[in-house]
Amino acid sequence: MDDLFFATAAAEQQSNAPLADRMRPRTLDEVLGQDHIVGPGRLLRRAIQADRLSSLIFYGPPGTGKTSLARVIANSTRSAFESMNAVLSGVKDVRDAIDRADERRRLYGQRTILFVDEVHRWNKAQQDALLPWVENGTVILIGATTENPFFEVNRALVSRSRVFQLLPLTKEDLMKAARRALQDRERGYGRWQVRFEEGALEHLVEVANGDARSLLNALELAVETTPPSWPPPEGSEIFISLDAAEQSIQRRVVLYDKDGDYHFDTISAFIKSLRGSDPDAALYWLARMVRAGEDPDFIFRRMLILASEDVGLADPQAITVVNACAQAFDRIGLPEGYFPLAQAALYLATAPKSNSALAFFDALKEVETQEAEVPTHLKDGSRDKEGFGHGQGYLYPHAYRDHWVAQQYLPRGLQGRVFYTPSSSGYEASIRDQVLSRRELVAAMALEAAPDGATPEGLSWAAATRDREGWYKRIQSDHSSTLIQERDLLFSHLTLQRHHRVLVAAADTGLLLWEAHRRTPEGLTAGIVRSEEARKALLQYGSLFGEEEQPRLLVIAPEKVDISGGGASNVPYPRLPSKEEALATFDCATFDALIGRDLWRSLQLPAGWEIEHFFTEYFRAAKDLLDPRGTIVIIQALPSRGQRLAELLDRYRERWRETNLEHSAQEAFVDAEASFWAQTQFSWGQREIETGCGAAGFSFQIESHFHEEERLLTDRDLETWFNVDRSSWGRWIGQRLPPKALQGILDALKAIATHGPVLWRWESILLIARRGK
Repeated sequence: MDDLFFATAAAEQQSNAPLADRMRPRTLDEVLGQDHIVGPGRLLRRAIQADRLSSLIFYGPPGTGKTSLARVIANSTRSAFESMNAVLSGVKDVRDAIDRADERRRLYGQRTILFVDEVHRWNKAQQDALLPWVENGTVILIGATTENPFFEVNRALVSRSRVFQLLPLTKEDLMKAARRALQDRERGYGRWQVRFEEGALEHLVEVANGDARSLLNALELAVETTPPSWPPPEGSEIFISLDAAEQSIQRRVVLYDKDGDYHFDTISAFIKSLRGSDPDAALYWLARMVRAGEDPDFIFRRMLILASEDVGLADPQAITVVNACAQAFDRIGLPEGYFPLAQAALYLATAPKSNSALAFFDALKEVETQEAEVPTHLKDGSRDKEGFGHGQGYLYPHAYRDHWVAQQYLPRGLQGRVFYTPSSSGYEASIRDQVLSRRELVAAMALEAAPDGATPEGLSWAAATRDREGWYKRIQSDHSSTLIQERDLLFSHLTLQRHHRVLVAAADTGLLLWEAHRRTPEGLTAGIVRSEEARKALLQYGSLFGEEEQPRLLVIAPEKVDISGGGASNVPYPRLPSKEEALATFDCATFDALIGRDLWRSLQLPAGWEIEHFFTEYFRAAKDLLDPRGTIVIIQALPSRGQRLAELLDRYRERWRETNLEHSAQEAFVDAEASFWAQTQFSWGQREIETGCGAAGFSFQIESHFHEEERLLTDRDLETWFNVDRSSWGRWIGQRLPPKALQGILDALKAIATHGPVLWRWESILLIARRGK
């Protein structure tokens, strides 16, 4: 009898609940507008479906579905679900909930999810009371807050939770919510014929400004106050005029809390607009702050910082101009002071940019890790010159031409360490060549041996020492910097959001995979690798993350390809997965971005395949995997435009002149190397990629990038290249040159390597492609 009473009371309470509460989504598929966190393949959706939740904090504006999402989780989980509101609950309520959760865990092995709405309303003591039980797993916390949790929620709680940001709903999402309420017979107004005057419903959606609760409350008010009495008979027509809609919802005031998120978000938008050289956006955000009563001293202070941090030596006058405008503002006052305020903003927005001053923090980090002694020749010679030789060996720059002389100023162990890299913008571009050329002269001097074979303290290395290889690799031949530059170039052409799904082709090295994973923590990172060993190696590193957070990897091995054309497979390597393979491995068949670097380095074509046909098929497969608004970004070194060793022989002839290399052997080497790179799998270039990409229906742009890198050739490099068993290039050359000629080529290249680094040149292209014309 009691159960019947309570069930009846609950049903009556539900029927009398506000429309916004009645229309809350019940399943993940009913959630509107938050596809970036609960869409197919997203991290949170996978965790909910697998019932493997960890502590969560939902952060977003009112009406975006934080509480609704928590209720969906309550409907989906096998765990016990407890809910409380931080405004109405205290420490005693928390302890009671903890006691119940602890009892469930001990007696029944059941987990408890504790949902706390408005969690930021709890004070520190209340939040601290929950911390131990979250930490030991007694409860899984789901907190909801409209305030930035990194400022308003206990840092210890945040560090043990994953924060998901919910975004304001779009107009399309709000319109779906309204129509769902109008059509639902059980929870909404589907039992009546609700019609709107033209523009009335659109007005409700427009003014709701992304807040579904505000929209549904206004809709409820408009519908239930229109008839003479509520509810009218089923099937009755309810007509909502534009005037009724306007009265049902009032335009909300734009908030600007000078101590809260609006303050920080707006100044952030202003600074980023200045940094991005957008004067229109800068003026808009400046006006927003001024209109809201922001302190002009605060705005000038941030602009002074930006003048050094982001403009710097690209325009050394920027900080002077901003400082002068700040002083003028103080003397003029308002309202005329807005002129120098706007002038400073416009100057910074239009100034060339350089952040090279950040090099100071690299130097600071070096200082914090080790303390090096001041070199003897740089010490003060006025005090200890006689006893300790301080200052001896110092070269006085003004005694030399152009008031400069090459000598080492860094401590021993840091010689060759580069902190400052001048940009190519503004004034800094005019000093770039000078800075770099002087650095090169210092490096060259450091490699000269002293007459007695010693290494003076003012130098870094003697040329006779084996340490010269380490010097070159750090300063002139650091290939890792090239990889980083290419990675940053690729990602600079993507607008990735935290919820995006990214497919990394040829992900074996992890170079792009982990950067994509870092940029899309609430989305999905998937990769294609060549071998099971590569997959295991990547997953071993990925074990640092939770199971649901790890990248999804698919092995597509070259062995699956029948190069002869006689087998069942007729797909060249490398290839992309089919939509079925992607869905089976990644739980997702389409991606927001497909990225890759040097995808076709090991291109293998079956018999009868033309290179243009391969690229057409490749990009068609890519199109099937791409979201309609998705992007492809690929960096590819062109084998047809790579560095040739024969060119090094010609360029560095003076280095090997003393060897026994004959002219006929050199000519034979030139022909043999040219014939190797003329093979079909190496001779393709930009034209073939353009043909295939266009034939697949992409609109695209291609940038050519020419690279020059100081590279040190080692004996190990040469032995690897000329190895007939391990190198196809070496096998090809070995079959076409007699042993004597081959040995002469090898001796000449070793002579080139002995004299120091070589200038290594190659060309790559950057492809940015999108679906459609």
